[in-house]
Formats: sequence, structure tokens, C-alpha cells
Amino acid sequence: MSVRFQEIDWRPTPMGDISLRRRRDPASGVDVHEVKLGDEFLMSSLFTAGEIALTRLGLAGATGGELDVAVGGLGLGYTARAALDDPRVRSLVVVDALAEVIEWHERGLVPLGSGLVSDPRCRLVHGDFFALVADSCLDPQEPDRRFDAILLDVDHSPRHVLHPRHAALYRPAGLRALAGCLHPGGVFALWSNDPPDEEFVSALGDVFTGAEAHVVEFDNTLQGGTATNTVYVAAKGRA
Repeated sequence: MSVRFQEIDWRPTPMGDISLRRRRDPASGVDVHEVKLGDEFLMSSLFTAGEIALTRLGLAGATGGELDVAVGGLGLGYTARAALDDPRVRSLVVVDALAEVIEWHERGLVPLGSGLVSDPRCRLVHGDFFALVADSCLDPQEPDRRFDAILLDVDHSPRHVLHPRHAALYRPAGLRALAGCLHPGGVFALWSNDPPDEEFVSALGDVFTGAEAHVVEFDNTLQGGTATNTVYVAAKGRA
């Protein structure tokens, strides 16, 4: 295998074959880690601005000196890392449906893995985020636990989901269940690869307060020019 490309791991999963790859980017000369599920690219360390913005925009709306945060979707760990970089975060639960992805971090196969695993504030949980929300139990160790912020980065967008069962979360009943996992005043933030969706903003507004769609722009070094992600942010009412 060429030193410019290496498949670090490949596994069959119930969601399809997942692989972790490392390649040398010829433009920058840096190693790029990529995650593929089947033929779809899920994550690349070359494009992390959206994942980091998800955390920063979400936590910017959170109040209080100490925050308990839940993240849906581990990926390469950039959302979780940005959360731990906020000194207000006292605990972080990261839920991922794929045990293989958690294992990559635990084995140090991805650049941020060792730092996440060794941080006493952080716990990686193998579970179905969407099923846990439906059961109002994002932390299996503490079934009644509520959070100050929930950050979600799993699907491509509310309209382009990785599995059909995920779609229910983005409808009013699913959003109400998610709001039930937050403290009053808690914040929900969602990453999307699509442009702002006014219908989804309206659905958020039916359940949360101050729902907004933020466009995150970043350099696209592969195709040239710029690309965008969307981060939705909304807060649970205090009443």
C-alpha cells in the first residue's frame, strides 16, 4: 500500500461497511483522516469548521458557570474536543451508534482520540442517540439526567438522514422529546450540510425559543472557493 494512502481499519456494521483511512494531502502535505460509511464520506479532518462551529455556537447560548453537555455523533472527535476546550464544561457524554468509532478513539487511531479518552470530564457511550432521546435517557448511567446543551452531528441534514428512523427526531414530537433531555434554558444545536431550511427552523420554533440558522463558511481546498454548513441553535424555554 502506498505511503500516501492507508486504510487503517475496515469493519462491517449494521449500518454498512465503515472504514477509517489516512492519506497525504498533496496540497498541504498534511495527513488527512477520513471516515466512510459504505460509499458515503461521513467525516474528514480536512473540513472541521462546521463541527467546531456547532460547539461554539451551541455553547455560546448556554448559561451558567458549569455545563453538562451531551454530543450525538463522535466522528473524528472535533465537536467533542471543542466542547472540552470550553472551561465551563464540567462533563461531556458523547453518544455514538458505532462501537468501532469509539474503539478508534480508545486505541488512539485518530489524532484526537487519546486526548478525549484521557480527559476525566469525557465519557464515550455506545448507543443509539435517537432511541435514547425517544426514551428521554441520553445517559444510560443516569436515566433521569438533564443537560445544559445537546449538540448533534449525525445526519447530513434534517432532510437527508443516514437511517429512516432518524427522521422522527426532526419533527415536532421528536424535538419535544429532545427538549425533555434539557434543563430549562438549555440549548440544542444541530449541524447540517444543507443550506438553511426554513421549514425546520419553524419546527424548532414550535418547541424551542429563539431558533436560528447560522451559515458557516470555510475554504474548500479540494474544489477551490468556499463551502458552507448550517448550524441550527435553539433554547428550551424556562417556564
